[in-house]
Parts: sequence; C-alpha cells; structure tokens
Amino acid sequence: MNENIHILVVDDEADIREIVRILLENKGYSVSCAASGSEAVSFIADHPETDLVVMDIMMPELSGVEACRQIREHSSAPILFLTAKTLETDKAEAYDSGGDDYLAKPFSQAELLMKVDSLLRRYRIYRGKPEQMPAAPGKRLVLCSEKGYVLRDGEVIPLTNKEIEILQFFLDRPGQIVDARMLYEGVWKDKYLPSSTNTVMVHILNLRKKLEVDHTDPKLIRTVWGKGYQLDEG
Repeated sequence: MNENIHILVVDDEADIREIVRILLENKGYSVSCAASGSEAVSFIADHPETDLVVMDIMMPELSGVEACRQIREHSSAPILFLTAKTLETDKAEAYDSGGDDYLAKPFSQAELLMKVDSLLRRYRIYRGKPEQMPAAPGKRLVLCSEKGYVLRDGEVIPLTNKEIEILQFFLDRPGQIVDARMLYEGVWKDKYLPSSTNTVMVHILNLRKKLEVDHTDPKLIRTVWGKGYQLDEG
C-alpha cells in the first residue's frame, strides 16, 4: 500500500538523505531525494502530487524555511522539518513558513516514522476524489480530517495537517471567540510566547485564503477586534 505514497527527502548532507531514504523505503514508501532547497522547490513544481516533504532547515543558498514558502505556491502537502535548531523562535519561523511538524536532530528512527505516519494518515488527499460533494444540511463547512480536506458549500478544499487541526479547534467551539493564546496552546501544544501570535496569524491567513470568497473581507473566520477569532458557519 505504501508504495503509492511518494515522499521527498531534502537535505544537503548525503549521509542523512541516504539514512532517511532507506528508513522510508523499508516501510514501503516511494522516495525521491533533493540536495538543496532550490532543487526541492523545482521538484515539487514538477511533481505537485507528492504526498509529503521531509526537509532540513539549515541548508546553504536556500534554507528549508524559504524553500517551504516557495513550495506552498505549488503544493499543500505536509512538510516535516528536520533540524538541529530548537529555539522557540526557530520553531515559530518553521511553522510560519507553512511547515506542519518539527523533528529535532538527532532523532530516533521510531520517532521519525511515527511523525511521517501521523502526517500522512491525517492529511493525505485521496486521489480521484470528486470535484463536488454534498454538504451537510445547515453547514457551510464539513471537515474530513482523515482525508485531508474540508467541504465548503460542497466544494472539496485540500488543507495541510495544521490547517485541519486549527479548523477542528474552531468547529469544536461553535460561536466561541478564540484568542491567539488559546489557539496556539490548544493546537501546537506548546507554551505561548509573544512570537506565537505571528504563527497563529499566518496560519489563519492561509486558511482564509482557502476558505473565504474574499480573504481580505472574511465572513467565515472573523476577527473580533481586541478579543480573537470566531468561526461563523451561518
């Protein structure tokens, strides 16, 4: 089954690329490798159907963070960062760029495979899905988290793993105003810091670009000034 799942491994160190490739291929995944951020961007531009990207952050010329930003122009596939940078600001930058998860070096084989499996299980967009599906009565949004998309008025919209978690957080609290601290600690499961606000804002903006008719005038995920955000399905 896993041979139908294609993963791109990106690292400027050949030894690490080879180790990760072998680990993933032993689990049955189809794996391609890239030695730089720019190579990764070119690969995804040519292969937007790629299911997952495992990418180092610290690479010369084009960093993993910048590569991630450019990849997001072509693909919403989950991105797992591998890095020795573990400061809170480093994590915030990784998430802000559109990354979905973060694994610090050195990492165990088991931990890497668990994160890969989790991202794929929760996100992977099923191939050949219909362009339109019926919406649930009275609901504009129907989240299909296991399939990696949301139905908006019956339209299938692919989401990243983190976007799914954020939307689920709102759906579990209908009509409730959610501030940045509550959202960050509830979704990222990490201590809220001043830099965390920017992480939340970036992900909310990305969600609005996908869900709103006009993301500059949001009607679904509204800003309640001075208080936070509110999901309005009506």
